[in-house]
Amino acid sequence: MNKTTPIAAPRAVQKPKKLTFHGHTRIDPYYWMNDRENPEVIDYLNLENDYVKNQLQHTEAFQDKLFQEMKGRIKEDDESVPYFKDGYFYYTKFIKGGEYPVFCRKKENLEVEEEILLDVNELAKGHEYFQVSAIAISTNQKILAFAQDNVGRRIYTIKFKNLETGEYLKDEIPQITGNLVWANDNQTVIYSKQDPDTLRSYQIYKHKLGSSYKEDQLVYEEKDPTFICHVSKAKTKAYIFICSESTVSSEVRFIDANTPNGAIQLIQKRERNLEYEVEHFEDQFLILTNENKSTNFKLVKTSVKTPSKEHWNTLIAHKEDVLLEGFEVFKDFLVLEERYNGLTRIQIRPWDKSSSHYVQFNEPTYSTWTGFNPEFETSQLRLAYNSLTTPASVYDYDMVKKEKKLLKQQEIIGGYEPELYQAERIWAKGEDGTSIPISLVYKKDLFKKDGSNPLLQYAYGSYGFSTDASFSSNRISLLDRGFVFAMAHIRGGQEMGRTWYEHGKMLKKRNTFTDFIACSEQLISEKYTSPEKLFAMGGSAGGMLMGGIINMRPELYKGVIAAVPFVDVVTTMLDESIPLTTGEFDEWGNPKEKAYYEYMLSYSPYDNVEAKAYPHLLVTSGLHDSQVQYWEPSKWVAKLRATKTDQNKLLLYTNMDAGHGGASGRFQTLRELALEYAFILDLAGIS
Repeated sequence: MNKTTPIAAPRAVQKPKKLTFHGHTRIDPYYWMNDRENPEVIDYLNLENDYVKNQLQHTEAFQDKLFQEMKGRIKEDDESVPYFKDGYFYYTKFIKGGEYPVFCRKKENLEVEEEILLDVNELAKGHEYFQVSAIAISTNQKILAFAQDNVGRRIYTIKFKNLETGEYLKDEIPQITGNLVWANDNQTVIYSKQDPDTLRSYQIYKHKLGSSYKEDQLVYEEKDPTFICHVSKAKTKAYIFICSESTVSSEVRFIDANTPNGAIQLIQKRERNLEYEVEHFEDQFLILTNENKSTNFKLVKTSVKTPSKEHWNTLIAHKEDVLLEGFEVFKDFLVLEERYNGLTRIQIRPWDKSSSHYVQFNEPTYSTWTGFNPEFETSQLRLAYNSLTTPASVYDYDMVKKEKKLLKQQEIIGGYEPELYQAERIWAKGEDGTSIPISLVYKKDLFKKDGSNPLLQYAYGSYGFSTDASFSSNRISLLDRGFVFAMAHIRGGQEMGRTWYEHGKMLKKRNTFTDFIACSEQLISEKYTSPEKLFAMGGSAGGMLMGGIINMRPELYKGVIAAVPFVDVVTTMLDESIPLTTGEFDEWGNPKEKAYYEYMLSYSPYDNVEAKAYPHLLVTSGLHDSQVQYWEPSKWVAKLRATKTDQNKLLLYTNMDAGHGGASGRFQTLRELALEYAFILDLAGIS
């Protein structure tokens, strides 16, 4: 390919396929792309990748500059704050030039010689993609179990390492989810396994060290296709929990961790719209639940001997204006993670019923949460904090003295001065009058409130996942070039409580799109930017959001990045063989019911492509994506190219070696981000 000659955009061949449901027929000209083994599909994706390279060739030096800039801010030889557990200080570090983490520990104090548990850089040699998803150490601290994936499809193999000899055991358990816990006998691992086709986690198995995985015993099977299951272990180490979950229902069983071959007991049988999660404390279970219309959740307690809901007693009552998101149990304290008025907060409640209090922070928009707190008998709470201007910070909080001690703040190599940047929170009015918060940040000396600043607006807005105001060192590359960055806290997340989520799903999903558009209009009306300078970005379900807004209001945006976008909603949700589909019926609806079919059809990005002008568009995908299959973005781009009326850029980049999260190494991911940043910076006239 001549480096200076533009090449024509690929045109995918059309092979019309009729898809009929509820007496309604759709014509899908690109259905044939749903075949990863078809050479014609691979050839098409490669042509699209060549086209991206050709179209953005003039930005390659800029991409490299952005990559070096973002990489240059990262402390290459960095390590996490150690946590203490069972006689050891555990921590993770990165070495200079290393793409992957090194897991380490020190016995009893931090002055002794370091023990390397696992160097993922060594394991990853020879692999284009590599990930260790979980590590778990036996109760006696002698055997390490870890789950690795070298494809990117989130199908893992569990391996074992003897930490006394450094040797790897012969035991291997392939084709599993990566979720595992140890029983207290130091011989038994309990893990979850997925269906090989749908990737639904549906079985719990028990493995005894020294045996073949083919001899592993099935402990539990989740037969309802709308549920998934996983295992966890109580902080006290007394019990192992088997948790079955759908979008709107939970069911938890438990096993005595000392007798992994013992009886499995049920806590509370599943009921539709009853969700709960469990922790152990003394002779009781503490249960976070939405039982009895507690939309924002409450905390109840019950005896281990009588765990079903008729024995539940309220410990923390439900509140209409406070979402109870989680809790942490200590010998002398109960710690609550709450969300109020769009912000997270942490409440400390002594068990002796003396007065409770909140950990204090003083920024207008921020994010805080409890860290990893494995120790039970301590007054020190490990917590994390950051904001749009404050780098990631780890604190120990003395719950008696009410004092924070900063243990570590993310170091930005080359220097970073937070006082040069301004964070704000403003509000937009949704289509139905609902007030929607927007968190934004910019560099003070480059900002003018006259509409002249380019602005990147980001959101997710699905599954109740909240987009909190958090720091990104990579984002500095945009802010230092005059960009404003805005997070729209739209419905579909639960920033403003559980109802915020309920009003952005199922037959209210369109609120997610109209909320985002309302935020765009507010940012324009308050002159933070203008339609000629406004860019939007979202990934996965947030990629669907991007498809929705450009179908509804394409004229508002100069350019859009849709990462691994879920855009062919109806076809995917009608195909129960596609990974993760059945578990999503309570998020999007089941299109086998006509009302949901018609509603989903009204916003599905792929089905609503029209002959009109669209913004510049960069779409990214992963060939091995287990969550949004590669053919969704591929088909969408092909249909847009054949239908739209403008001459704006339309680019599809597929990572042929990765899945949903893109490249696996900490620096390789920056290459893809540099491509995305160069795309919007170039459109903004910044080179």
